[in-house]
Amino acid sequence: MLLDADHAAGSLASDVRRGLGSAPRTLPPKWLYDDEGARLFDEITRLPEYYPTESERRILLDAAADVVRRSRATTVVELGSGTSDKTRVLLDAFAAAGRLERFVPVDVAEETLREAADMLATRYPSAAIEAVVADFTLHLGHLAGYRRKLVAFLGGTIGNFYVEERGAFLGALADSMDEGDELLLGTDLVKDADRLITAYDDPGGVTEAFVKNSLRVLNRELDADFDLDAYSYVPFWDRRMQRMDLRLRAEMPQHVRVPGADLELDLASGEEIRIEISTKFTEERLRAELGAVGLTITGWWTDGDYALTLARKET
Repeated sequence: MLLDADHAAGSLASDVRRGLGSAPRTLPPKWLYDDEGARLFDEITRLPEYYPTESERRILLDAAADVVRRSRATTVVELGSGTSDKTRVLLDAFAAAGRLERFVPVDVAEETLREAADMLATRYPSAAIEAVVADFTLHLGHLAGYRRKLVAFLGGTIGNFYVEERGAFLGALADSMDEGDELLLGTDLVKDADRLITAYDDPGGVTEAFVKNSLRVLNRELDADFDLDAYSYVPFWDRRMQRMDLRLRAEMPQHVRVPGADLELDLASGEEIRIEISTKFTEERLRAELGAVGLTITGWWTDGDYALTLARKET
């Protein structure tokens, strides 16, 4: 347990003061995932327009045994593990090869983590299950204590980091790894803009409800007075940065109070709040960004839409 009991409340207030109090206005995407947000995202992953989740699952099913053959690991660490649903495919492959000595799921959601750990302990009785309640953006140093590890970071979550944040995160992750340790990274790939926009703007409005839920979280947790009906959802493809950019646009002037963050703000008509980005990658970009922190690609599996990359820490 690496998080204080009041971590979420204090972190939310701090993020809101910093993000909404600056220009351009932003909110970290992690605040999308309260219970309702998690339910909506689960619904998104089942939409025919949204391909990344099932693409990653299919690639992992096909590649898991090959990942194990190429890997030297006996410990698997998963960042942002949740229920460890897809990761069980990878764990099954390690267990079948007699190489699963330890699994370390890392997540901020204690109850979900405990339930998953109990299930995994039954599924893999010969492995040590060491669940860690932590924020992986803050507690990567804790991973340095695990030897011969493969760190799984799936779901395309690395794409939610801005360029500078991503470089710092990958650097800190590499610092927590020993020579020979590995990273298994899931990334969405650059493709046709229309296909990308459709994946983030479903006709049923589920993604819009998911993004707007961030304001509902602020209203509930920080006693804010955002009027959700006064904002429209704006997804677009930023070709220069190669990322989807998900925003909420004020349709009329807004004066918003956020007592829990000791903040008041005025938004002009048409002003936007960036809620989430989702960067898309090429193999060349991944080689460059991983290489910059001493990680060398040793495996690459893709269906053309999505990719799993295995990279090893070098000296």
